[in-house]
Amino acid sequence: MTQAKRKQRIAPPAAPGQWEVRCGINDAGKGWEDLCRQARGNTRWAWEQMSTDPMPNPETPRHHRLKGRLWNGSFEGRELPMWQIEVTSGGRVWYLVDEECSTVWVVAAGTAHPKATDRS
Repeated sequence: MTQAKRKQRIAPPAAPGQWEVRCGINDAGKGWEDLCRQARGNTRWAWEQMSTDPMPNPETPRHHRLKGRLWNGSFEGRELPMWQIEVTSGGRVWYLVDEECSTVWVVAAGTAHPKATDRS
């Protein structure tokens, strides 16, 4: 399987009424593929969450908005809310929610806990 690059969709395509899930940066595609290999079912669940309910209310311990300096992220000159899904005990997906175009931009994905949260 070819890994997704910046702005490409993370397959499968969105069904009517769902959100598009796309790579916000090239490295996210590699991390996504690593998660797929390590935790196929949990990664599928994460994709389903992002495509159907990217901003759950109420938030859960495994799916929530990031805090502090990670509250928002920048994408193409716009500040967008940044969310996290805990895929495994260490594996995470971080994404930006772009309500204007019903797209979530995956900006980090991987099997290890992100170091950026240690500073937030």
